Amino acid sequence: MNVGFKGKDVVRDDPANNVPDAIFSKLGMQLHRRDQHPIGILKNAIYDYFDANYSNKFDKFDDLCPIVSTKENFDDVLVPPDHVSRSYNDTYYIDPQTVLRCHTSAHQAELLRRGHTHFLVTGDVYHRDSIDSTHYPVFHQMEGVRVFFPGDWETSGMDGTSYAAEDLKKCLEGLAWHLFGNLDQKIVLIKCKGDVEMRWIDTYFPFTNPSFELEIYFQEKWLEVLGCGVTEQEILSRSGKTDNVAWAFGLGLERLAMVLFGIPDIRLFWSTDERFTSQFSKGQLGVKFKPFSKYPPCYKDMSFWINESFTENNLCEIVRGVAGDLVEEVQLIDNFTNKKEMTSHCYRIAYRSMERSLTDDEINELQWNVREQVQSKLKVVLR
Repeated sequence: MNVGFKGKDVVRDDPANNVPDAIFSKLGMQLHRRDQHPIGILKNAIYDYFDANYSNKFDKFDDLCPIVSTKENFDDVLVPPDHVSRSYNDTYYIDPQTVLRCHTSAHQAELLRRGHTHFLVTGDVYHRDSIDSTHYPVFHQMEGVRVFFPGDWETSGMDGTSYAAEDLKKCLEGLAWHLFGNLDQKIVLIKCKGDVEMRWIDTYFPFTNPSFELEIYFQEKWLEVLGCGVTEQEILSRSGKTDNVAWAFGLGLERLAMVLFGIPDIRLFWSTDERFTSQFSKGQLGVKFKPFSKYPPCYKDMSFWINESFTENNLCEIVRGVAGDLVEEVQLIDNFTNKKEMTSHCYRIAYRSMERSLTDDEINELQWNVREQVQSKLKVVLR
């Protein structure tokens, strides 16, 4: 199902356009609006938390268009002109002034200008990325914003920034309690039922100060599930809110859903296999996913001499373009530089279907096509 988008609106001949057909095919799928899908179930559970704890103050938006201007995606949230996220290596450009949104924050400034002071924005976001079990170029995010007025903090004995930061962490720790239950707060580590560990990390974002990340320990590594902080005053001032302070968070729904439902591979969210979709029901948060197959992976290595313009994201985009969701991981396993100062990379590509066994002929054809396209499009020299 592809709702409301035409190919010519997104995949164009414009030299700046780097949106492949595989990404276009995901536009309009709206997993977050499906009440029986893990993403939709999680979204509704978060809605329940905010409705119950904030007396239905938060306005909810989940149907805003993912095609936005570079001004909305970058400038309005104070992303510097030289920031890496603006590069064609990281972002999907339709033309030099139009992108597929990298975050739901792209709608923040407009909603503030329209007078909203409490709101949640949920939608699909796009980012050129690596290939493994927790990364996918399309994922879903929820943005939350709350605006405070001087009367909110003046009687607290705190300045506005400190008041907003404390309220933000209280809000998100409460959300963690709501989602995971029996939350036992510690100084920097939160341990939840089901042996889920969380921690706050101080970080940097262009649009908040101070800024924090919340990480969850999953499959033997720390996963960032949300970024948050006190909104930069310039964003509020541009929206006519010169006397206010605010907090904002951006939450990755897939990352949380993987932990809550025990889903081991991010590709599964896009599966239409009934053995996956039939396991989830409206309102049933945290029902543990039962694996229905474990087909063996097939590994293929590829070595080549890189050039100055080579990036791993471009390599992954080519592999995804050829193999789609049959590629499970692309991993750099070796690199060296010879006496002529030429650098070689060796990548291991793991192919695996979540629904069937792949044949040797299929895998060999995929790998052959990958090698051809890597050589022709990236201008590298295969070894």
